[in-house]
Amino acid sequence: MCIIFFKFDPRPASKNAYRLVLAANRDETYSRPSKAADFWGNGKEILGGLDLEEGKEGGSWLGVTKRGKLAALTNYMEWRTNPDAHGRGFLVSNYLTDSLDSFSYLRKVASEGHLYNGFNLLTADFRYPFTVGYPAGAQMRLARGPGCFRVRVPANCASALRVVQSRADEDTVCYYGNKGAPEPIRLKAGIYALSNSLLETPWMKLQHGKRLFTSVVNKTLPPEGLVQELLHILNNEELHTPDPMQESQGVGYSKDMLQALSALCVRSPGYGTRTNTVILIDRDDNVSFTERNMLNCDVTQWSTTSFDFQLQY
Repeated sequence: MCIIFFKFDPRPASKNAYRLVLAANRDETYSRPSKAADFWGNGKEILGGLDLEEGKEGGSWLGVTKRGKLAALTNYMEWRTNPDAHGRGFLVSNYLTDSLDSFSYLRKVASEGHLYNGFNLLTADFRYPFTVGYPAGAQMRLARGPGCFRVRVPANCASALRVVQSRADEDTVCYYGNKGAPEPIRLKAGIYALSNSLLETPWMKLQHGKRLFTSVVNKTLPPEGLVQELLHILNNEELHTPDPMQESQGVGYSKDMLQALSALCVRSPGYGTRTNTVILIDRDDNVSFTERNMLNCDVTQWSTTSFDFQLQY
């Protein structure tokens, strides 16, 4: 089980605002082998953790690339699963290494959704914010090439530019769950919450976490302070039971397990929250990626690693 909260704003109004604020927990068997977040892939341009479970090596649950692609996965809570289904973690790593845009990729995934156990997948493209300038009354041509825009300004105007700012393509975040609607959707700017049911399913813990997340992201905080407050939310162990909606989906789970799963930060013997991740992408293409990982299957031992880089288009 996992949980993700995120605020998406493709056109942040203020200089210090963010295009994306994402806070996520990975809940998994403590002993399942995995690799902590680092850069991997061709050119080391993908940042994220990797599954090392036999037969599922190379899958992931959350990652972002230097070119502005992001993907995040949660499983759909169901008692009976198909042991021969395709590994869901490859849905993330395949997107991060694919050339398809976020919506096209999810349409492809939707056509193959029956091959997987239940899942929810978020994919995103963060586009290049470009600046063009021209003198009043001048004629310009804006030509789009593969992955870029070329602005052609007459030679005699080159010294008389006035600056205007736009965005070549709007940032995009898309969602698909193979237990829900047959087609993916593009998400509008807003605050969202996702756990182990469909997007925005009103489980009590999801609603509680979303209120806490909203309160934090609406504050004016320096990046370090924002990250710390979000990590604090992700480690909230308050139980939210009884929750009839979560329990009805979790038929087959023990009462004790359902109770443990009702918290944002899950704690049960041998299973629970073992990774917290916070990702910030600002209007100037700066990415902050903070991961906090459990060590040695011990809930008292943790290591925090941070990465900072700028998107490259």
